[in-house]
Amino acid sequence: MNSLRPRRRSAAGLPVLALLITVAGCSSADDSASAAVPSPGAKVTGLCRNLDKVLPSEVDSQGRRDPEPASALTAGWGNPAIILRCGVVRPAKMNDPEADGVDVNGVGWLLQKQDDGSFRFTTTLRKAYVEVTIPKDRTGDGLAPLVDLAKAVKKAIPAGIAD
Repeated sequence: MNSLRPRRRSAAGLPVLALLITVAGCSSADDSASAAVPSPGAKVTGLCRNLDKVLPSEVDSQGRRDPEPASALTAGWGNPAIILRCGVVRPAKMNDPEADGVDVNGVGWLLQKQDDGSFRFTTTLRKAYVEVTIPKDRTGDGLAPLVDLAKAVKKAIPAGIAD
């Protein structure tokens, strides 16, 4: 008869435990950004992991707040989040000789305005493509996020042509 008591206690606690897990899951995921994780080859993945180690803790005065799912190939800052993805595929727009580009502290970036008012910047002439998306709510800050990221990109992603 004593063997039934532990079962009754644990069974009664299961609904409470399930409720706590559900509430915790909803509250922590609702306000986090998400980003698709690139899937580059091993060489580029290594470069991206090196980049992740040297990324600044703040970009444009916003604290680091990585998107979901967690990956060394993605990073984020602020809310709405400035999102960095490393190891993305080469944008087709790079084939356009009239594409807009900028150089920020020695790092070249392809500039693409998105339909939602955000801006996407992708590194050029680097061994891995690094993409930074700046939400429309942050576009008034100009190139400040790229200024903050340039040193890390130069340190971790060598100049050259990505494979």
